[in-house]
Amino acid sequence: MIYEIAGGFTFENQHQSTLTFSHGIHSILEALCALQFDACNCTSGEIGARMAAMFTCCLGCCGDGAPGHAPLKEMPTVQLDTHHMGTDVVIVKSGRRICGTGACFANAPLQQNKSYFEFKIQSTGVWGIGVATQKVNLNQVPLGQDSHSLVLRHDGSIYHNNEEKNRLPANSLPQEGDIVGVTYDHVELNLYLNGKNMQCPASGIRGTVFPIVYVDDSAIVDCQFSDFYHTPPEGFEKILFEQQIF
Repeated sequence: MIYEIAGGFTFENQHQSTLTFSHGIHSILEALCALQFDACNCTSGEIGARMAAMFTCCLGCCGDGAPGHAPLKEMPTVQLDTHHMGTDVVIVKSGRRICGTGACFANAPLQQNKSYFEFKIQSTGVWGIGVATQKVNLNQVPLGQDSHSLVLRHDGSIYHNNEEKNRLPANSLPQEGDIVGVTYDHVELNLYLNGKNMQCPASGIRGTVFPIVYVDDSAIVDCQFSDFYHTPPEGFEKILFEQQIF
């Protein structure tokens, strides 16, 4: 039988059949298990050299950090999208903080059934948070003036298509340092103040939406898309990119 190993090395014994192994770790390991060396037909130096090359290849494929090792692909991070923001918006803190004037999308749409994300009011002023389609005008604040956005405004009102859809209780307006949580299930948007459900559902927006935040008048808002301050409500989780969902 003639055995062929990746790289072209062959040897034979009394049998006449031929077996060929393809490149790759599985073929190498399979070949090593199948080999029966005939000292009469192979020199030890040649075998040693070939075996060393094979083991080097194997270690290169499997070894941590060795040549040939393919590192795991790092998943993208959900953050504010500097390619989709108003002209006077400033994004800092690795895509987590917005200041200036205007609006900015997150870089991932809400594809999953139930999404959760948070905002921290770092400095008061004019601000708004919620969801919007990519047709919204990022330079026109406040948002909620058309059908392309559904947002909570700094005064506690929730607006969509220039209509007030709901309003936070007067004694529950977000202040500096407060955490506003947002859930969205493709039907309703709900709001949480420092972990407490405000019982202010709002709906009406249609199509593919992204988290959105806008600021003006010296407001500063931080966005939290993971490592949340508060545990998401049951059934809701952080925003996932499409490849993470499937």
